[in-house]
Amino acid sequence: MLDRSDLHANQLPAIDHLRDHDREALWAPMGFGKSVCTLTALDDLAVVESNVWPALFLGPKRVARSVWPSAPSEWSHLQHLRVADCTGDLDTRKRALNSKAQGYSINFEQLEWLVDAYGDDWPFKTVIADESTRLAGFRLRQGTKRARALGKVAHTKVERFINLTGTPAPNGLMGLWGQTWMLDEGQRLGRTFSAFENRWFRKGFDGFSIEQMPHAEREIHEKLKDICLTVEGLEVDQPIFNNLYVDLPSNVKTLYKRMEREMFIEIEGVGIEAFNAAAKSSKLLQLASGNLISDSDTKATSWVHDAKLDALESVVEEANGMPVIVAYQFIADREHILKRFPKAHHLGDNPKEIDRWNNGEYPMLVAHPKAFGHGINLARGGNQLVFFGLGWNLEEMMQAIERNGPMRQKQAGLNRPSFVHRILARDTLDEATLERMDGKASVQQALLNAMRRR
Repeated sequence: MLDRSDLHANQLPAIDHLRDHDREALWAPMGFGKSVCTLTALDDLAVVESNVWPALFLGPKRVARSVWPSAPSEWSHLQHLRVADCTGDLDTRKRALNSKAQGYSINFEQLEWLVDAYGDDWPFKTVIADESTRLAGFRLRQGTKRARALGKVAHTKVERFINLTGTPAPNGLMGLWGQTWMLDEGQRLGRTFSAFENRWFRKGFDGFSIEQMPHAEREIHEKLKDICLTVEGLEVDQPIFNNLYVDLPSNVKTLYKRMEREMFIEIEGVGIEAFNAAAKSSKLLQLASGNLISDSDTKATSWVHDAKLDALESVVEEANGMPVIVAYQFIADREHILKRFPKAHHLGDNPKEIDRWNNGEYPMLVAHPKAFGHGINLARGGNQLVFFGLGWNLEEMMQAIERNGPMRQKQAGLNRPSFVHRILARDTLDEATLERMDGKASVQQALLNAMRRR
C-alpha cells in the first residue's frame, strides 16, 4: 500500500453523480494536439466541477514519460498544472505518486501494480487512456492482464474515463469492444465480448476466420457516435508539425553533459564560422540519436540507446498502415532504423524507387534529406514525414518537407494534411537545431543560445 497521508491533499472530493459525457473517446491523428485539448478541457471543467483531479494519464512508456509530464509547460494557459512522471523503478514510482500534482502519468505495463497498490483506496477521479487501442484486449474473464486490472476500477472508482487514439480500430472493428467497455460498461456494444461478436461477426467460409457482417460498420458507428469525437479532414496550407521529445537514459545523459561542456568551453567567446560550429556539434547530435563515436577511431561507433527508435515506432503505430518517410542524419541512424523496421527501404539513386514508393510498395522509406532533391514528388506514397534527427542545413530540411508537403498533396489530387514529426532528445542540441529549422537563428546563434540556456 502506498503512503497516502500526504497524497493529493484537498484533491479527493466526494463522488458526484455521473453524466453521460463523463466518458468519451477522441479519435485524432498524432499531431492534432490530443494532449493539450484534453488538459484544457479538464482544466476548464475543474472550475465548475470538484471531481476532476487527480487524473491518471495512461500511455506507452515514451508517451507516459515524455508527453504528458511536459505538456503543461508548453502552453501558457496550462502552466499552473503539474503532471508527475510515474514511470521508472518502484521507488521512483512511489515518490512520484506521493508528490502533489493534478495529474499522474504511468505506462500501461504498470497498471496491474498500480491497481494492486491502491486497492480500495483508488484516488484517481479521471482516467485518460492515451493510445487506447492497448485496451482492445480487455475481456470480462480473460484478455490482457493490464486491461483486466483497469476494468476492476473503471466503473466503480473512476468518475471520468477518456480514450485517446489516432487509430481506434487498426485491426478491424473487433478492437473497439474492449476500449468502449471502459466507457460504458457494455451499454452500446454488448455486455460481453461474446455478445458483441455474435451480433456483428460470423465465421468466414474457411470455418476458422472471423469476418464482420455487412451491417456491422454502419450499426457500430451509429452506436458510438454520441460518445466519440473524430477530428479529421482539416484543410491546411501548412504542414502540421508534431515535436516528439524523448529523454536520454541517465548514463547517456551524464556522458552527453560532459561532452557538451567540453564543446562549449572550446567555442565559447570565439567567433568561429558556421561550418566549424556545426562540425563541432556533430558528435553531440549523434549521441542524442543513439550513436557514440570512438575518440581514437572516428569510424568506430557503438549504439547506446533506443529512445528515438521507440518514438519512431510510436509514430508508425499511430500511422495505422499509412506509409512513412523517415529522414535521418547519420549512417548509424539509418542502419538501426532499417534493423528495427525490416520492411523499410533505403532510398538510393534508382529513379524507379520513387515510383515504387508512390505506388505503395514501401511501408517505410528511409532517406537522407540530400536524397530528396528538387522536383521529386513523394505525395502519393503518403503524408507522414519523420525527422529522426535534425541537422544544420536548413535548405535540406525544407526541401525534404516539400517533397510530400501540402502543395505536393494537392498536386497529386489528394485533399489531406501533411504531417511532419520531429523526434528530439530533450535538453540536447536537438533543440538548437529545431531553433535553426524554425528559421529563428543561424547555426552560430543557435549554438550560442544553447550555451546560455545551459
